[in-house]
Amino acid sequence: MKFGVVVFPGSNCDHDAWYAVTANLGQQAEFLWHDSTRIGGVDAVILPGGFAYGDYLRCGAIAKFSPIMSAVRKFAADGGIVMGICNGFQILAESGLLPGALIRNRGLKFVCAPVDLRVATLNSPFTAASNKGDVLTIPIAHGEGCYIADERVLDELEAEDRVLLRYVNNPNGSMRDIAGITNAGRNVLGMMPHPERATDPLMGSTSGLAIFQSVLSSAAVASR
Repeated sequence: MKFGVVVFPGSNCDHDAWYAVTANLGQQAEFLWHDSTRIGGVDAVILPGGFAYGDYLRCGAIAKFSPIMSAVRKFAADGGIVMGICNGFQILAESGLLPGALIRNRGLKFVCAPVDLRVATLNSPFTAASNKGDVLTIPIAHGEGCYIADERVLDELEAEDRVLLRYVNNPNGSMRDIAGITNAGRNVLGMMPHPERATDPLMGSTSGLAIFQSVLSSAAVASR
């Protein structure tokens, strides 16, 4: 399986994602510059965490206009797997590929720490290799990771089983403890915690591999 990792000016977790895919998952990965209009022959796209240019205005508000985002929208519309991590989640929300928004953390402070996440559903290509109720320990590092949406959207996400991950001890005030969601087509993931930072034993946790291995196993099933 081949992953494309989008690089925005200011990105600082793109190499983390590339390493997680190549060294820890054993798959191929290539970098995709934000100014490109084509994605090429990849099977999944990762919008990595860190920062993107224009975040001083609002996280993801400028990055959503990068030429590659048009290609990402088409890729997602055609059923391609898209993973938005941290800043990538913010860009997906700003782009309209996921509902809701990410705002300043409760307490208005940057939070950087390992957190426990509970797998809320297996009905997605991002959690299919886990067990419902599993607790994954994955780090967060964000100042604007509080997920909000109106009650109708929140009810819809829950009714359609689209909340994939919930915080065990909510670190940022996200509504209904939401840490990760998917779109209606179940092929676009947005999550605040950084699974790519929890794929190597040297980092103290390999819980993040569950997300990547789920994508890999789901792709294998789909190709049969």
